[in-house]
Amino acid sequence: MTLTASALIDMALSNPVNAQLVERLPSLGLNQTMLTAGCLFQAVWNRLSDRPAGWGVNVYDVFYYDEDISWEAEDRVILAAQTLFQDLDVKVELRNQARVHVWFADRFGSDYPALHSAKDGIDRFLICSTCIGLHLDTGELYAPHGLNELEHGLLRMNPNFPQPELFRKKAQSYQARWDWLRVVEPEPDCGL
Repeated sequence: MTLTASALIDMALSNPVNAQLVERLPSLGLNQTMLTAGCLFQAVWNRLSDRPAGWGVNVYDVFYYDEDISWEAEDRVILAAQTLFQDLDVKVELRNQARVHVWFADRFGSDYPALHSAKDGIDRFLICSTCIGLHLDTGELYAPHGLNELEHGLLRMNPNFPQPELFRKKAQSYQARWDWLRVVEPEPDCGL
């Protein structure tokens, strides 16, 4: 099997929560809204493991981009989303990618550059195969590293955000749930 964007979207939307998020999120009127992270890539690993699409999804991540980087603006979106999704009984986490650099150092102990789009946030995920987002305005899948490593369960540190300790911790977390995933060491000449 060769994993295509449309096949991944179909797998992800077979999770009823994802389907509801895709249907309801546009009503918030956010800019560059993208469903992203585990609720998408875990659907593939779950299919390959004969599990339901939503198995193991702890948080449903949504990125958007708003030049108003105040906490108050983001909090209004978070509160509106809580009301919109309260019947789903899952954790939906909306994050304005324009303000990640404001809080990142306090939470993770290192600087983080200002981002210029929701896609920029996806580009900086720790693991290449997990850099995936579904753009709700267009219905297109964003996967800057392609889908091959995702399909084959390969976990490689993202050269755009080389954080070896955080990478190892994240990879171990995934391997604890999907024991067939494999860590791939970076090539010696990739600058890491």
